[in-house]
Amino acid sequence: MSFSYAEQIEQAMAALAEQQVKMAEAAKELQAATASATTKDRMVTATVGAQGQVVSLVFHTTAYRSMAPAQLGTVLADVLNTARADLGERMTERMGAFSGLGETLRASMTGGTELDELFAPLRDMRPGFAEDAAAEERRRRDRQEEFRG
Repeated sequence: MSFSYAEQIEQAMAALAEQQVKMAEAAKELQAATASATTKDRMVTATVGAQGQVVSLVFHTTAYRSMAPAQLGTVLADVLNTARADLGERMTERMGAFSGLGETLRASMTGGTELDELFAPLRDMRPGFAEDAAAEERRRRDRQEEFRG
């Protein structure tokens, strides 16, 4: 089944609009996200926000009163870092749904898809296309030579 150029553009725009809605939802969800962690001895629970800020520290026991300041500092740092790591993992997982989207958009805009075949005649007709293509090829070769040393 072959689609016309206008139908392909319409489908691409609809897919892009759908992705934009999903990304806006994800951004809103992640901005409001929090994560909590509790120490093994259940003495304290730390909650952090999306920016890593401390939202709350809840002490469930009074054991902290008899702790040395350095020991309490270590416990608090550990529980906060655990909560931040948990939130980071959740954010990474949530944003993983969008992996590959950039490559797909880039390919559709620069060629490498069936749209490339449609745009090829138009690109060839553009004034200065041959000179631009030759210059780009020279830049690519120069970068490759620079990389090789």
